[in-house]
Amino acid sequence: MPDAIKKVVIAGGGTAGWMTAALLNKVLGKSVAIELVESEQIGIVGVGEATIPPIQTFNRFLGIDEKAFLRETQGTIKLAIKFENWRVPGESYYHTFGAPGTTMGFCSFHHYWLKAKEAGLDKSFWDFDLNYLACQQGKFNKINTQNPLYDMPYAYHFDSALYGQFLRRFAEQGGVKRSEGIIEHVQQNTQSGFITGLQLTDGRQVEGDLFIDCTGLSGLLIRKTLGVNYEDWSHWLPADSAQAVPSERFDKTLPYTRSIAHSYGWQWRIPLTHRNGNGIVYSSQFTTDEQANETLIGNLDTKALGEPRTIRFNTGRTDQQWCKNVVAIGLSSGFLEPLESTSIHLIQSGIIRLMKMFPNQGISPAMVDMYNAESKDEFETIRDFIILHYHVNERDDSKFWRAMREMTIPERLAQKIEAFKETAAIFNEQNDIFRDASWVQVMMGQGLSPRDYHGAVNAMDNQTLLSAMQQIQQAKMQPVAKLLGHDEFIERYTSA
Repeated sequence: MPDAIKKVVIAGGGTAGWMTAALLNKVLGKSVAIELVESEQIGIVGVGEATIPPIQTFNRFLGIDEKAFLRETQGTIKLAIKFENWRVPGESYYHTFGAPGTTMGFCSFHHYWLKAKEAGLDKSFWDFDLNYLACQQGKFNKINTQNPLYDMPYAYHFDSALYGQFLRRFAEQGGVKRSEGIIEHVQQNTQSGFITGLQLTDGRQVEGDLFIDCTGLSGLLIRKTLGVNYEDWSHWLPADSAQAVPSERFDKTLPYTRSIAHSYGWQWRIPLTHRNGNGIVYSSQFTTDEQANETLIGNLDTKALGEPRTIRFNTGRTDQQWCKNVVAIGLSSGFLEPLESTSIHLIQSGIIRLMKMFPNQGISPAMVDMYNAESKDEFETIRDFIILHYHVNERDDSKFWRAMREMTIPERLAQKIEAFKETAAIFNEQNDIFRDASWVQVMMGQGLSPRDYHGAVNAMDNQTLLSAMQQIQQAKMQPVAKLLGHDEFIERYTSA
């Protein structure tokens, strides 16, 4: 077992590798040497072009200027995901980053909305969500106020390959060493099994004390070398293929991601300033590559800028994301389809978790166990949230959707769905990255209608409640007129 960690070696670049390098360097400074090994010859998956709001915290901590970041990555603003055809064909709903309504009392806003709807309210749940109202008009601006009523959380769409390059420049300026090369052999201590170094094809040796596996779906260090098991979740999430293709940019750039369900999977549309990201996620049990390709190309809004490339994956997670002196970050730690844009967030949370538990004077089994327990809980919670979209559907147009509706789901998710159906209650796990409002939006968007609501709302009579609802909705509408068009905001902001 190594003693003090004096050198960290990152195997693999891309978004995962360079996010890891940048944060390690920022937190640990010159006290630990950092070397990243990557090869220009090895392609990057690069499908994770949409994010969730915590990436702002990551960028701010690194000291990254938001305007430069948006310029360098061809980025745009993301306020929500629009889910189309998921409950039934022809219907859509939004999962926004906002929280509809405002604090009204002991329980969450959606309980008050449910009672108001019974009393004759004709406004949808999303009419009380500033993010949704901005999406409807294609607008965005930064609202300088401390009033939570006008909180408009946002994330980004960006070119993940450009983000990796941006972070590479940032990390190398900070002192991270980059070595170009292909790993030919992984060296291990014959007694402990700990990895001692990486041998490159040109004979160079890269030695270290702690190794970060950012080798993507191959899991070269964590799975192929250390033999850590991969837990397969394809019985819950059977999609195992994706095709991705860029297309020409839209005339008008939407401030949200589109997720469009098809008869055997779903299609993404991600607007960037220089192009659109498009792709289709599907299950080979229910369709062919040719059919998926036809659906993808046939549903592009703009001209394709190349031929679609196919990506194979197996949904699940690596059992121990920290084993011996290897920590898996990114796709080597597991794969969850990008339905809720969590791929880059899982990179971020994995690195931050490692920083909190960094083995300064040697690797502690207790810390390893704690790291793995938290990672497991986080992955499983995201998994359940993704399953929710598929399982709660009313489509009867294909074997795929019927199979998703009829499958046995994880017990924790089944309990969560039942609790919401009975009393509109939401119970979150400690490491859940999604707020109550996220679960509520997807549950109601997918067609769940609670039979009851919290008794606290009955303290307000119907007339008072409807009046309060009207005032909240009017207040939410107030700033929308002052927002800029999304393209105008991007142009003004990044040229300033």
